[in-house]
Amino acid sequence: MSVVSVINYKGGVGKTTVTANLGAELAARGRKVLLIDLDPQASLTYSFYRPSDFTEQPTIRSWFDAFVTTRAPEPLFKYVLAPHAVNAIVQPMGGNLHLIASQLGLVDADLDLAAGLGGSRFQKSSPRYLQVYRLLADALADPSFNKYDTVLIDCPPNFNLVTRTALVASDHVIVPARPDYLSTLGIDLLRTRLSALVEDYNSVAPTPINPEIIGVVYTMVQYTANGPLLTQQTSVQATTEIEMPVFRQTIRDNKSAVTEAGLRAVPAVLSPQGTAAVENLRYELQQLTSEFLARTRP
Repeated sequence: MSVVSVINYKGGVGKTTVTANLGAELAARGRKVLLIDLDPQASLTYSFYRPSDFTEQPTIRSWFDAFVTTRAPEPLFKYVLAPHAVNAIVQPMGGNLHLIASQLGLVDADLDLAAGLGGSRFQKSSPRYLQVYRLLADALADPSFNKYDTVLIDCPPNFNLVTRTALVASDHVIVPARPDYLSTLGIDLLRTRLSALVEDYNSVAPTPINPEIIGVVYTMVQYTANGPLLTQQTSVQATTEIEMPVFRQTIRDNKSAVTEAGLRAVPAVLSPQGTAAVENLRYELQQLTSEFLARTRP
């Protein structure tokens, strides 16, 4: 099982779009996929459920709350959902897509976890440091999750404690970004923070971790007749100058296709045949998935 966190400090960069479509295309290729929504905005959850249909469903906030209350985590598999619309498409192809959903109240769980470690600083000295930081990693080690080929975690746009539990559990990290100055500004800082987390964790943990950034995925790319806008090409070049790996495949800007996919509760990569713009977007998402598989292959 490969565990991959999808993260960027900045919101609105296509993080959820990348997560949802990677997961859906992997499932369409016959793989067993688990998506975990750790963003309190719950955008990944609503990529597979219409808000009016998502009632009385378990969310990961309740799982974190139970741990904060009892100090003993419940089995995470009890919170796994199987979205109907997408599975009706991928199951005939041999795949499955499951989801652990989120909700707005998850932001409170993060504050409670940090408080239990004595605040946001100097957490490494807490006797509960490893228990909290390994919360998600230990939960995914349950044999119930052995059936999955890939776990994709949609992280919130920050480096809070919930995000850190995802990174500790991860083998790989993907950084979606728009090809503009503000979206790329924090990429090197993210790498620095990740390195510091790994160093701190490995200094006290019996088993080290090494989550690898396998690449920046540029999303919402705008094209002219001659290719991507020159200013966007400049931003992409800036990433290579700091020696950050970059996915060759970019994802074009197509807000209408993404919006329509949300209304259907099925990601755009599985959308029915449509306009040339939709077909181009589907092709790019499929190529991104192929490149993802190549970069995560053992």
